[in-house]
Amino acid sequence: MKLSTANPADIRRALLLREEIALLDLRHEAAFATGHPLFAANMAVDRIAIEAEVRLPRKDVPVVLYDDGEGLVAAGAERLVALGYTGVSTLDGDLKAWRAVGYELFEDVNSYSKAFGELVEARRHTPSFSADEVAKLIAAEANIVILDVRRFDEYATMNIPGSVSVPGAELVLRAGQAAPDPDTTIIVNCAGRTRSIIGTQSLINAGAPNKVRALRNGTIGWTLARHTLAHGADRRGTMGSFEGGPANARDVAYRAGVRHIGANEMPALVAETNRTLYRFDVRDAEEYTAGHLPGFRHYPGGQLVQETDMAAPVRGARILLTDDKGVRADMTASWLAQMGWEAYVLQGGYDGTLEVGPPLVLPKPDPAHRYRRPYEGTDVADRAMQAYLDWEYGLVDQLRRDGTHGFYVI
Repeated sequence: MKLSTANPADIRRALLLREEIALLDLRHEAAFATGHPLFAANMAVDRIAIEAEVRLPRKDVPVVLYDDGEGLVAAGAERLVALGYTGVSTLDGDLKAWRAVGYELFEDVNSYSKAFGELVEARRHTPSFSADEVAKLIAAEANIVILDVRRFDEYATMNIPGSVSVPGAELVLRAGQAAPDPDTTIIVNCAGRTRSIIGTQSLINAGAPNKVRALRNGTIGWTLARHTLAHGADRRGTMGSFEGGPANARDVAYRAGVRHIGANEMPALVAETNRTLYRFDVRDAEEYTAGHLPGFRHYPGGQLVQETDMAAPVRGARILLTDDKGVRADMTASWLAQMGWEAYVLQGGYDGTLEVGPPLVLPKPDPAHRYRRPYEGTDVADRAMQAYLDWEYGLVDQLRRDGTHGFYVI
């Protein structure tokens, strides 16, 4: 099969001009995590049949494939073409060419979401407490509540003692119930840094009346400080925003450049078939299962901000969010817009016919091919956790050197 080629400068130009491009790394995730361009998305060659039509909804989208000399590109191109993709090309010289011209390579997974989180902290000076400070507050039975913004399964595996599960996009919607006393200090944690930074700044941006602090370095920092994690907790925050929260969330989205459209305007957006449109329902899985708008894939808002490359590998695409209460969509869209996405929120639409059924869940990859995150599980070595934190601390400088991100912080 004869394919057209793109060189590193072509790809960089497309990114800077906000043109649609899916730069796909065909290696397994563990190899992808050793180094890749900032906006590359991982789609292992043996996962194309499973993932492509979900993650690449427009069949004529420009797709550039690469590996690192493993010889995966021909097979990857053949599989995409067989599925009907017509814009497939290859990176001329593979990843070696990217290195040769001196462009940046980013390690780990979800790298640009994590880099964005570091930029938010650097620009907004997001306030935080150390693990020792939080431990002292717990011991003193201080007026605090600790909100864990990870997925519930992550929270249940290991968590800060006494913490409550409130996944990231739910914070503004549930903080009023979690901390009804404005004198209660809210402490937001995740496993490492990104989700706690974004969660803390979400509450600050939306005008929460409480003092809000991130737990610096999350459960990693807690573990490195020799504090004990709890396991098996099932505490979940209930719905109830603080006064003015929903209106403030709408204002945050407006300031970030999010566009709001009605149900009668959505068909015009869908009809523009020369653009990729991702449609995500950012509520929790139970709400989605009970009734959702046709055509919308479930992706909880906090995870969408954390895993944008997994959810939407076409950089330059449009993203339309829905949420029957609006708050979660507004807050999620505000972050996506700051990450350079053309973000929309759908207003209304829930008075019509809804589909009922669970979210689409793609089969998991072979565990042998998966990158083991340094913040997963309970048996991670201190050295690996510290190295991970050190890597995150360097991401802002790496963004500056790369120069393609287009991020801004309101």
